[in-house]
Amino acid sequence: MFIIDGHNLLHAICKIEENARALSEPALCGVLGTYLRLTGETAAIVFDGTGPPDKGGFEGMSNLEVLFAGLGTDADTIIEDKIKASTAPKGLTIVSSDRRLQQAAHARRAMAIKSEVFWTELQKQLSRKRRPREPSAKRQGLSQSETEQWLKVFGIEQ
Repeated sequence: MFIIDGHNLLHAICKIEENARALSEPALCGVLGTYLRLTGETAAIVFDGTGPPDKGGFEGMSNLEVLFAGLGTDADTIIEDKIKASTAPKGLTIVSSDRRLQQAAHARRAMAIKSEVFWTELQKQLSRKRRPREPSAKRQGLSQSETEQWLKVFGIEQ
Protein backbone atom coordinates (compact mmCIF):
# COMPACT_ATOMS: atom_id res chain seq x y z
CA MET A 1 0.00 0.00 0.00
CA PHE A 2 1.18 3.48 -0.88
CA ILE A 3 0.69 6.42 1.46
CA ILE A 4 1.20 9.57 -0.58
CA ASP A 5 1.98 13.10 0.58
CA GLY A 6 -0.36 14.81 -1.88
CA HIS A 7 0.97 18.36 -2.01
CA ASN A 8 4.56 17.11 -1.90
CA LEU A 9 3.83 15.00 -4.99
CA LEU A 10 2.11 17.92 -6.75
CA HIS A 11 5.13 20.12 -6.02
CA ALA A 12 7.51 17.45 -7.39
CA ILE A 13 5.40 17.10 -10.56
CA CYS A 14 5.59 20.86 -11.13
CA LYS A 15 9.40 20.63 -10.98
CA ILE A 16 9.47 17.78 -13.51
CA GLU A 17 6.80 18.80 -16.02
CA GLU A 18 6.28 22.20 -17.59
CA ASN A 19 2.51 21.97 -18.03
CA ALA A 20 1.86 20.47 -14.59
CA ARG A 21 0.79 23.78 -13.03
CA ALA A 22 -2.72 23.02 -14.25
CA LEU A 23 -2.76 19.65 -12.46
CA SER A 24 -5.35 19.90 -9.69
CA GLU A 25 -5.86 17.64 -6.70
CA PRO A 26 -8.78 15.77 -8.36
CA ALA A 27 -6.83 15.41 -11.63
CA LEU A 28 -3.84 13.99 -9.75
CA CYS A 29 -6.13 11.53 -7.97
CA GLY A 30 -7.59 10.50 -11.33
CA VAL A 31 -4.12 9.70 -12.68
CA LEU A 32 -3.27 7.82 -9.50
CA GLY A 33 -6.53 5.87 -9.74
CA THR A 34 -5.69 4.79 -13.28
CA TYR A 35 -2.21 3.70 -12.18
CA LEU A 36 -3.58 1.77 -9.20
CA ARG A 37 -6.15 -0.05 -11.36
CA LEU A 38 -3.38 -1.11 -13.76
CA THR A 39 -1.03 -2.29 -11.03
CA GLY A 40 -3.61 -3.70 -8.63
CA GLU A 41 -2.11 -1.63 -5.79
CA THR A 42 -3.94 0.42 -3.18
CA ALA A 43 -3.10 3.85 -1.81
CA ALA A 44 -4.10 6.65 0.48
CA ILE A 45 -3.25 10.21 -0.50
CA VAL A 46 -3.21 12.89 2.17
CA PHE A 47 -3.47 16.62 1.39
CA ASP A 48 -2.96 19.54 3.75
CA GLY A 49 -5.97 21.69 4.62
CA THR A 50 -9.65 20.98 4.19
CA GLY A 51 -9.75 20.62 0.43
CA PRO A 52 -12.39 22.06 -1.87
CA PRO A 53 -15.92 22.54 -0.53
CA ASP A 54 -17.25 20.20 -3.23
CA LYS A 55 -15.40 16.91 -2.93
CA GLY A 56 -17.37 15.33 -5.78
CA GLY A 57 -14.24 15.26 -7.95
CA PHE A 58 -12.75 12.67 -5.60
CA GLU A 59 -15.62 10.19 -5.71
CA GLY A 60 -15.37 6.84 -7.42
CA MET A 61 -11.61 6.53 -7.02
CA SER A 62 -11.01 2.80 -7.00
CA ASN A 63 -8.12 1.62 -4.85
CA LEU A 64 -7.47 5.21 -3.67
CA GLU A 65 -8.51 6.76 -0.37
CA VAL A 66 -8.39 10.58 -0.47
CA LEU A 67 -7.87 12.35 2.85
CA PHE A 68 -7.54 15.99 3.88
CA ALA A 69 -5.70 16.80 7.10
CA GLY A 70 -8.19 19.46 8.09
CA LEU A 71 -7.58 22.41 10.36
CA GLY A 72 -5.06 22.25 13.19
CA THR A 73 -2.86 19.54 11.72
CA ASP A 74 -1.00 18.77 8.52
CA ALA A 75 -0.62 15.92 6.04
CA ASP A 76 2.80 14.95 7.44
CA THR A 77 1.33 14.35 10.89
CA ILE A 78 -1.54 12.28 9.47
CA ILE A 79 0.92 10.19 7.43
CA GLU A 80 3.20 9.69 10.47
CA ASP A 81 0.18 8.53 12.47
CA LYS A 82 -0.75 6.07 9.70
CA ILE A 83 2.80 4.69 9.69
CA LYS A 84 2.79 4.31 13.50
CA ALA A 85 -0.68 2.70 13.49
CA SER A 86 0.15 0.18 10.77
CA THR A 87 0.19 -3.45 11.89
CA ALA A 88 2.25 -4.34 8.81
CA PRO A 89 4.56 -1.39 8.19
CA LYS A 90 6.87 -3.40 5.92
CA GLY A 91 4.00 -3.49 3.42
CA LEU A 92 3.83 0.31 3.23
CA THR A 93 5.51 2.55 0.69
CA ILE A 94 5.60 6.20 1.71
CA VAL A 95 5.70 8.61 -1.23
CA SER A 96 7.26 11.89 -0.15
CA SER A 97 10.49 13.79 -0.58
CA ASP A 98 10.06 15.13 2.96
CA ARG A 99 12.90 13.90 5.22
CA ARG A 100 10.61 13.77 8.23
CA LEU A 101 8.35 11.24 6.52
CA GLN A 102 11.22 9.24 5.07
CA GLN A 103 12.73 8.93 8.55
CA ALA A 104 9.36 7.92 10.02
CA ALA A 105 9.06 5.23 7.32
CA HIS A 106 12.56 3.88 7.90
CA ALA A 107 11.99 3.81 11.67
CA ARG A 108 9.14 1.32 11.14
CA ARG A 109 10.94 -0.47 8.26
CA ALA A 110 8.45 0.79 5.72
CA MET A 111 9.72 1.68 2.29
CA ALA A 112 10.13 5.35 1.35
CA ILE A 113 10.33 6.70 -2.18
CA LYS A 114 10.86 10.29 -3.25
CA SER A 115 7.92 11.90 -5.02
CA GLU A 116 9.96 12.60 -8.17
CA VAL A 117 11.01 8.95 -8.46
CA PHE A 118 7.46 7.71 -7.86
CA TRP A 119 6.01 10.06 -10.51
CA THR A 120 8.63 9.05 -13.07
CA GLU A 121 7.90 5.35 -12.49
CA LEU A 122 4.14 5.99 -12.61
CA GLN A 123 4.51 7.77 -15.96
CA LYS A 124 6.60 4.91 -17.36
CA GLN A 125 3.95 2.41 -16.31
CA LEU A 126 1.12 4.45 -17.82
CA SER A 127 2.95 5.01 -21.10
CA ARG A 128 3.68 1.33 -21.70
CA LYS A 129 1.76 -0.07 -24.58
CA ARG A 130 -0.79 -2.56 -23.41
CA ARG A 131 -1.37 -5.67 -25.42
CA PRO A 132 -4.83 -5.47 -26.90
CA ARG A 133 -7.28 -7.90 -25.41
CA GLU A 134 -7.93 -10.96 -27.48
CA PRO A 135 -11.36 -11.07 -29.04
CA SER A 136 -13.63 -13.60 -27.36
CA ALA A 137 -14.18 -15.27 -30.76
CA LYS A 138 -10.53 -16.27 -30.74
CA ARG A 139 -11.02 -18.34 -27.61
CA GLN A 140 -14.32 -19.80 -28.79
CA GLY A 141 -13.12 -20.80 -32.22
CA LEU A 142 -15.16 -20.84 -35.39
CA SER A 143 -18.81 -21.75 -35.44
CA GLN A 144 -19.90 -24.80 -37.43
CA SER A 145 -21.24 -22.64 -40.29
CA GLU A 146 -18.01 -20.60 -40.42
CA THR A 147 -15.96 -23.80 -40.52
CA GLU A 148 -18.07 -25.15 -43.40
CA GLN A 149 -17.72 -21.86 -45.28
CA TRP A 150 -13.90 -21.89 -45.01
CA LEU A 151 -13.75 -25.54 -46.04
CA LYS A 152 -15.69 -24.62 -49.19
CA VAL A 153 -13.40 -21.64 -49.90
CA PHE A 154 -10.33 -23.89 -49.77
CA GLY A 155 -12.03 -26.76 -51.59
CA ILE A 156 -11.73 -29.19 -48.72
CA GLU A 157 -14.39 -31.83 -48.27
CA GLN A 158 -15.23 -33.36 -44.96
